Amino acid sequence: MFNSFGNILRLTSFGESHGKGIGGVIDGFPAGIRIDMDFVQKELNRRRPGQSAITTSRKETDEVEFLSGIFEGKSTGCPIGFIVWNQNQHSNDYDNMKELYRPSHADYTYNVKYGIRDHRGGGRSSARETISRVVSGALAKLALNQLGIHITAFTSQVGPIKLEKDYKDYDLDTIEDNPVRCPDQEKAQEMQELISKIKGEGDTIGGVVTCVIKGCPIGLGQPVFGKLHAALANAMMSINAAKAFEYGDGFKGLKQKGSEQNDVFFNNDGMIDTRTNHSGGMQGGISNGQDIFFRVAFKPVATVLMEQHTVNVDGIDTTLKAKGRHDPCVLPRAVPIVEAMAALTILDFYLIDRTTQL
Repeated sequence: MFNSFGNILRLTSFGESHGKGIGGVIDGFPAGIRIDMDFVQKELNRRRPGQSAITTSRKETDEVEFLSGIFEGKSTGCPIGFIVWNQNQHSNDYDNMKELYRPSHADYTYNVKYGIRDHRGGGRSSARETISRVVSGALAKLALNQLGIHITAFTSQVGPIKLEKDYKDYDLDTIEDNPVRCPDQEKAQEMQELISKIKGEGDTIGGVVTCVIKGCPIGLGQPVFGKLHAALANAMMSINAAKAFEYGDGFKGLKQKGSEQNDVFFNNDGMIDTRTNHSGGMQGGISNGQDIFFRVAFKPVATVLMEQHTVNVDGIDTTLKAKGRHDPCVLPRAVPIVEAMAALTILDFYLIDRTTQL
């Protein structure tokens, strides 16, 4: 059950980083949605390895093969099964890690919990598992587009380099103009140079992905334990390397007084509106019609290509020098994953809302 995500719209994923492939089954997807295969593959291409000099050099085509649930280009309402075959594993790169616990990885906890672990690239704990999320999220995006709901994420911080202005002050259509996926081209260049420098040192760096959801209708979210912002937080914190989530003004709002933080209502040509959006598009756990925006902090990748102290499976002190192909920064490839998880959450809550209305 814990390999599944969602309520009415439900994704169950399977596969390991160095296994035969990564796939999933999507249940509850609406019937009649036209499936743009080129769009789905384009979303996967944004996540795949080897796309630039600042990502892992692992070469995978990551071509998705749909097995069921689509007929004559449209969803049938039946379970959608799909798989992406692994083609470029270098499992021998992990031979020296078989008897060791890598710092800040899931090696130790998996071994204690299950009594067995796949040391090749982390197995199930590998970020390659997110392939299933991106495929499913692409389908969710296609459905949401028909409802006028659009989701865009972008890199807003890498290490100490961050965007200082509000997201509305940037052209979010330009995030694909650089490999960092940042809408500020000058900052993007600085970020790219920092990532390259860190990579050359054999180290890694973290940062922040910001996500904006436009066109979300009023009323998505359920009291008390089905709040929309809580569901988005759950979705984001399930992504590998995610360390923190905040929506609206988040921690920045702690510097303000209540009179400054409140989103004051006014009559906007016959429509109730708010003059500000400190709440991030959600109040009382329910969407209020404003843009939903949130940020997800990602830690530096745990695998560093330098010698570190650790212990082996018998608890004996030793050292580890990792080998293989690893991302020096997850941010560029995390952007489409954040979008995917947001799309799955919003579509799921849209379907829930339809079942709770007469």
